[in-house]
Amino acid sequence: MATGEEKPVMVVGVDESEQSTYALEWTLDRFFAPYAPNFPFKLIIVHAKPNAVSAVGLAGPGTAEVVPYVDADLKHTAVKVVEKAKALCLSKSVHGAMMEVFEGDARNILCEVVDKHHASLLVVGSHGYGAIKRAVLGSVSDYCAHHAHCSVMIVKKPKIKV
Repeated sequence: MATGEEKPVMVVGVDESEQSTYALEWTLDRFFAPYAPNFPFKLIIVHAKPNAVSAVGLAGPGTAEVVPYVDADLKHTAVKVVEKAKALCLSKSVHGAMMEVFEGDARNILCEVVDKHHASLLVVGSHGYGAIKRAVLGSVSDYCAHHAHCSVMIVKKPKIKV
């Protein structure tokens, strides 16, 4: 790569799930650690913090009193997610990753970040929901695969065979 040439951007979506941590670690092991310190990508790690009102769900009596507590918990979770991602990067000698936290729906946030940074690749984990749960909750990976303006890699944690 010629000097001064921009590296392609890789966006990795993270949340508090085990699948998300696995996807980040898998990505670091294959696309970053072997190439240290000359990484082939600029790494941007993104966490979408849910909006407290949407996390509470349907408004009803007492909702206004609960929202500040839910918001504080979501902020605490966001800090933990970012700290865990930073620690994982450092453990793999991956320095210089950008960490970004946004409030909103992960599906929209990830697609917006891809556009903002002109990313070449979006990496997301897979929760492995069944068809009914996926239909009710909506799949972030499925949405991104159809709507992100770049290639999308869905990293699935292998199921342990008993």
